[in-house]
Amino acid sequence: MEYRFPHLPRGRFAIAVLAFVTGILACTLGQTPSPPIGPGAGATTPTESQPQLFPPSSGEVVNPADFEYVGTFRLPGGEDRPQTFAYGGNAMTLNPDGDPSGAQDGFPGSLFISGHDRLPYGELPNGGQIAEVGIPVPSVSRNVADLPQAEFLQDFQDVLSSRFTRMDEIPRLGFLYLDHPATGPKIHVAYGQHFEPDPTAPTHGWFSPDLAAPDFQGEWFLGGQSFYSVNDYLLEIPSAWAETYVQGRVIGTGRFRDGGWSGMGPVLIAYRPWVDASGTPAPAGSSLDAIVLLLYENSFNTENIERSLAGYQHPDSWDGGAWITTAAGKSALLFAGTKSNGTKYWYGYLNPAGPEFPCVDEEITDFITCRMADGSPCPQQDFTECSGHNDYRGWWSTHFDTQFILYDPADLARVATDEMASWEPQPYAVMDIDEYLFFNPSGIETDMLGSGGQRRYRIGDVAFDRANGLLYVLELYADGAKPVVHVWRLR
Repeated sequence: MEYRFPHLPRGRFAIAVLAFVTGILACTLGQTPSPPIGPGAGATTPTESQPQLFPPSSGEVVNPADFEYVGTFRLPGGEDRPQTFAYGGNAMTLNPDGDPSGAQDGFPGSLFISGHDRLPYGELPNGGQIAEVGIPVPSVSRNVADLPQAEFLQDFQDVLSSRFTRMDEIPRLGFLYLDHPATGPKIHVAYGQHFEPDPTAPTHGWFSPDLAAPDFQGEWFLGGQSFYSVNDYLLEIPSAWAETYVQGRVIGTGRFRDGGWSGMGPVLIAYRPWVDASGTPAPAGSSLDAIVLLLYENSFNTENIERSLAGYQHPDSWDGGAWITTAAGKSALLFAGTKSNGTKYWYGYLNPAGPEFPCVDEEITDFITCRMADGSPCPQQDFTECSGHNDYRGWWSTHFDTQFILYDPADLARVATDEMASWEPQPYAVMDIDEYLFFNPSGIETDMLGSGGQRRYRIGDVAFDRANGLLYVLELYADGAKPVVHVWRLR
């Protein structure tokens, strides 16, 4: 077993010629205006290596200066698994009509969030339950105990019981609430795990927002797509864009799987699970037609770091996505995650001698287990397994940062119309959000997660309120083993 922990909880266009280094573009686009407000400002060391950025193709994109940090709130409930948010936060979506009374305080709607994940070997087969919570007014308090707490609107339900079976070892899970004219309100779901159980494992479905009567439909496959590229986050593609470029496929799905198995960068694939204008769901077991909008080269095809996200490293983790828009007509495809920006990264363990020292698994010899920031192999002396290391094997780095990365939808349109290859789009802006995070103040599972600049798995899923321009982001292990919800407003 590769990991042992309870949650893990993602050519023809001359863009490469126009690359700006990070500092130049950051000055051009501006920075998030809110000042540092919390422990995150001192929780990590300065970034050691930053990727190149690329200017947007169009002028109508969301810039970092358009984000205003609003605050944070806690999730309700206790610690009794599986009906707890502890070790949860794998999936989240917004129901804009879930709590109409919230309009009075400026935060209407509700959030559906997954709880404690399933665990393998029969330890917790009914994990991954789903609850709906209201949205309180966020606070900028840096004491987690003082943050406002959401209230349950629907308590935990085992909606996915008997669904996506054989997928309980480090599950991957995504939700999207979508009230489409053809189907009415549905919560679309993507489900996977760390290793593909077999080629017959379906990955997608939908269910009713009434968690006590979910009327599940599916399970479906995405035709021609890798298991490792499709079953984590879900997002809504604006309908006008979808009609123009992807024949009305308004659901975007994707996954980033570390080690480059999904592709060396985040993924976005458009699909639609209903077969006619009346919203009839595809029969269970169907293979749904899908259109690739963003997909980099994968490490099954090459050991080189090529046709990848600029600055890509194997320990990267992109865990949530949203197609964000503003009232002024700006838009962007946003991914949130924990970006490896280390001078070195490796497959193995934490080195107790310090974050600058690799500690590879010496038993692994079928791929390069230690690389420099530019993707070249580490010096030979780094290919050793240290003594006294932790027990959590995986991809580690000398340094991680918590980031939003922003893509220009115009580039995705070029992919859809075959003017660009799926690996050519690159982010035009990067936002470091470490200063807003709590960074595991209770010290939960530090052997698994790492600490300081080596802290992994910082972000869960994200959700976007298009009508009100609010972005909701889960920070894992911020309230004991439970996540908290951070909120940004797009101006």
